[in-house]
Amino acid sequence: MTKFLIQATYTSEGAKGLLSEGASGRRAAVEQVVTGLGGTVEAMYFAFGEDDTVLIVDFPDPVSMAAVSLTVKASGGLHTRATPLLTIDEIDEAARRQVNFRAPGP
Repeated sequence: MTKFLIQATYTSEGAKGLLSEGASGRRAAVEQVVTGLGGTVEAMYFAFGEDDTVLIVDFPDPVSMAAVSLTVKASGGLHTRATPLLTIDEIDEAARRQVNFRAPGP
């Protein structure tokens, strides 16, 4: 499973929908989308400030996250950002890999 941090801001139309169906209604909609693609919702919080909602979700693969992202953005109800999250073990593995890289310049 691939874990993602999703940060979202409602558009005015999306906020009207939230007011109409409540936070529990949005949570149910999110659960349906995520589980429908074989994923799970680890956490979902509402906030105020730059982001209106923050989620941590697991998907079987990045393509599933991309499919959700495209569909949600096309709806016009939310502006979203999805950030892949890596475990400590994954970063340790990345740190052990040899990378043949030369910085730009002389």
